[in-house]
Amino acid sequence: MTSDGTEFDGADDSAADRSDSTSAAAGSTGSGVDDTAATDAGRPESGGTDAEGALTDADDEDGERTARRRRRRTATTTARPSPTAQPLRRLRVVRASDLRAAGSFLGSGVRNLLARPLTSFHLIVSITVVLVGLGLMMVLSASAVEGYAKDGSAYGMFTTQVMFVALGLVLFYLSARISVRTLQKLSVPILLVSIGLLIAVLVPGIGVSGGGAQRWVSIAGLTFQPSEMAKLALCVWGAAVLSTRDPKTASVRSLMLPLMPVFVAIALLVLAERNQSTTMILGMIVATLLWFGGMRARYFAAFIAAFIAIGAVLAMMWAYRAARVFSFLNGNKDILGSGYQSNQAKYALADGGLLGKGLGMGTAKWNYLPNAHNDFIFAVIGEEFGLVGGLSVLGLYVLLGYAGLRIARRSVDPFLRLMSATITVLFLMQAFINIGYVVGLLPVTGIQLPILSYGGSSALMMLAMLGMLANAARHEPEAVIALSGPAPKGLAGLLRLPKPVAYRAPSQRAARRRPAPAPVAPSRRPAPPRAWDGRGRAATNSPARGARRTGESSSGEIHYRSRGARPSRSWQESRSSAPRERSRRSGRGEWESGRR
Repeated sequence: MTSDGTEFDGADDSAADRSDSTSAAAGSTGSGVDDTAATDAGRPESGGTDAEGALTDADDEDGERTARRRRRRTATTTARPSPTAQPLRRLRVVRASDLRAAGSFLGSGVRNLLARPLTSFHLIVSITVVLVGLGLMMVLSASAVEGYAKDGSAYGMFTTQVMFVALGLVLFYLSARISVRTLQKLSVPILLVSIGLLIAVLVPGIGVSGGGAQRWVSIAGLTFQPSEMAKLALCVWGAAVLSTRDPKTASVRSLMLPLMPVFVAIALLVLAERNQSTTMILGMIVATLLWFGGMRARYFAAFIAAFIAIGAVLAMMWAYRAARVFSFLNGNKDILGSGYQSNQAKYALADGGLLGKGLGMGTAKWNYLPNAHNDFIFAVIGEEFGLVGGLSVLGLYVLLGYAGLRIARRSVDPFLRLMSATITVLFLMQAFINIGYVVGLLPVTGIQLPILSYGGSSALMMLAMLGMLANAARHEPEAVIALSGPAPKGLAGLLRLPKPVAYRAPSQRAARRRPAPAPVAPSRRPAPPRAWDGRGRAATNSPARGARRTGESSSGEIHYRSRGARPSRSWQESRSSAPRERSRRSGRGEWESGRR
């Protein structure tokens, strides 16, 4: 310990080393220590010089050991990680096995969700809600500038769209509630009403024109486009007609009739309204019905080739359509002419970048991009939400396509299977055609983006079709079993939808309607057989008239032979083996057999 009371670092270690060295030295000298001590004892002391030298050497050795221990201790302290760096050491590099485990976990979760009986129904309802909310939001953003410039109100078009969407949601609910057989029976009236409205469009004073075409009728102050209703009518009626044909044995004639004549009549009425894009969509609906109805591949390929040829001819019949086609083939180089709209859409998508400018912050809708709220609303979505928003919208339609085809695959009712597949293909074709000409992959047409574009008639009919898809989803076999309980819970219970009825084949339905046969009264037991003598007459050993016959009791009951007795032939066999005899009616009212 030092003078200030602090301990000397390594003092204990030095003392221990000194004692160890002293004992080692003592052990190494052995018995010579006593002689040396005796010799030194006889010498006179010279002031302790040798003793001081030995102590100095021992101190040097102790200092070196202490220094080595300190260096070793310092190195150990430096290599030890600090508490703040400890979590960093615990981090591991992501391995391939970890990724595989995470992928298998997510895959099993998705499979479990898809295995639930009401997954299709929940997918349709969820996608409908998302599309309706996104559509109203984008219509307000894209139409505010144009609406204010025309009518002095930024909410005029948005209010009209909200009214049609509200009516569409009512149709969605009614379509989801209606029974399948009732919907199948209503297909013919819906078709007739749509044809009547198409004819009314061409009547002067009833039809409403706009944009150089006459395509609308005015109903209660609201304009309605009957060609949109024709899409729904053709989907439902065509599915009802082809569901009565067997896809494996149906001939081409049975598939084409009466579907093709009705389609040609509707297509001519739509072409008279100068609406080629809707005509092409109607042709795609018929092609989908024929394909899922069981038409052979070679006939279907011939139909598609004829359809494309007729579409090309119709595109060249009007100047503005031909200009669009040639502008697309020329790469839209006419920036201020026929390619102006397509180029402005590309500029809007480029300005959006990855994440977009933000909702309502787009500049293309400020009279730079014509019809920004209608045909080119996807360009506004790409500008305000960027590439992420555009891919999200595309993913919504892909998910809708998956849900619709899943419903068609799982349905056992031929009518629901054909209707679901046709409606799904209609949604996908319209969405991809619209997105295709916005991004420059297809020539510009007037096909709208389903639910998202501004258009009351389109939103009304599309929501009704989504309701039919939801109805078909509730009639999947597993969904019927899940909803057959006393009180369904979840979304089906919240909407108070009726319980679905399991599908029965037409033969089963006919057997169920056929009245049960009336119960037949039990017939009397036949009399015991009579023996024949082989000459065509009864045996002589029969009892006399008035006497009781053998086997008959006094009460009139018949007693049969015992189980071990030899059975006799029945009376039918006896009559057939006996010769025919003429009978005469006796006066006593009894039949007697006489000789031939």
